[in-house]
Amino acid sequence: MKTFRLLSILFNSLLLFSCDPFGTKIGDEVTYFEAAEPENISYPDTLKVMTWNVKFGGGRIDFFFDCHGDRVIMEIEEVEQNLNLLADKICEVNPDILFLQEVDINAKRSAFMNQVQYLLDNTGFNFGVYASQWKAKYIPSDGIGRMDSGNAILSKWQLSDAKRIGLPLIGEQNTLVRYFYLKRNLMHAKLKISDGELNLLNTHASAYAKDNTKKQQLEIIKHYADSLNSKGLPFILAGDFNALPPNTKQTQNFDDSVCEDADYDADDYSAETDWMKPYYEAYQSAICLGEYSNDKLKHFTHTTDKNGFWNRKTDYIFTNKHFISGSGQTIQDWMEASDHAPVTVNYEL
Repeated sequence: MKTFRLLSILFNSLLLFSCDPFGTKIGDEVTYFEAAEPENISYPDTLKVMTWNVKFGGGRIDFFFDCHGDRVIMEIEEVEQNLNLLADKICEVNPDILFLQEVDINAKRSAFMNQVQYLLDNTGFNFGVYASQWKAKYIPSDGIGRMDSGNAILSKWQLSDAKRIGLPLIGEQNTLVRYFYLKRNLMHAKLKISDGELNLLNTHASAYAKDNTKKQQLEIIKHYADSLNSKGLPFILAGDFNALPPNTKQTQNFDDSVCEDADYDADDYSAETDWMKPYYEAYQSAICLGEYSNDKLKHFTHTTDKNGFWNRKTDYIFTNKHFISGSGQTIQDWMEASDHAPVTVNYEL
């Protein structure tokens, strides 16, 4: 205990007297990417849109934060194998726009592979933008080390005017933990289309916040979308919201929740039952609320148990314009690829 207190005092002193000793601060910067061999692709009448939390190319390895295992670091062969599987599945769908969450570009845990560039070079996409949500030169916890992980948008066409909008940090965490912890964001990029621009919004809200942080994040994301809508600007908003749809019956005590450490327990949504309701009321969802309510199991997108089945929905696509009726789909038969199932839908140009 004395050793922990001394380390805490040491780190707090470093933070006090140095601007950013471990390089964890993230501004509004984004990084642009281009495929090694981009192709000239004509615009279709409809855009196939896909969102997928790809678990940093971790496949179904049991990592420490899921409490099913204790892995922290992958070997490069494991990362390549998992990325190959992701690329194959993405090519199978052949989306025009892909919203990615939990993608690494320079992290020790994933053998320092640039996963955004890898997926660009091994799928049908030409351009991408990336914004960090977890970044550090070195994280002195659980052997994590160097980290750069975040959200990305991949497109067959040029993206522009990309920016990162920071979301509130978890208020209940102490200064030291908050310094090294994830810093969530909403990423905004523009895609030129025949009659103007389409605004693409990608996000990944907090999973483990026990205070009001996630609610604040969801309200900020909704307010940002509303601001575009009030100006008549078309948008597609997608991502892992870490929140359940309204009308969800089971909101706690999921069968895959085995964590005894409260820091990694994301099992209780009982106080959050209406947090996604404003999105459904204002905008069209890839999976409408009525369809979800009629067959919830068909649209679940997440589980931490690789030997179980999807048991909750946390992944969404919304628009203030028009999705093709009935085109929304939750692809549930790729459990080996990630701890999240992708959602797809066709957007009408």
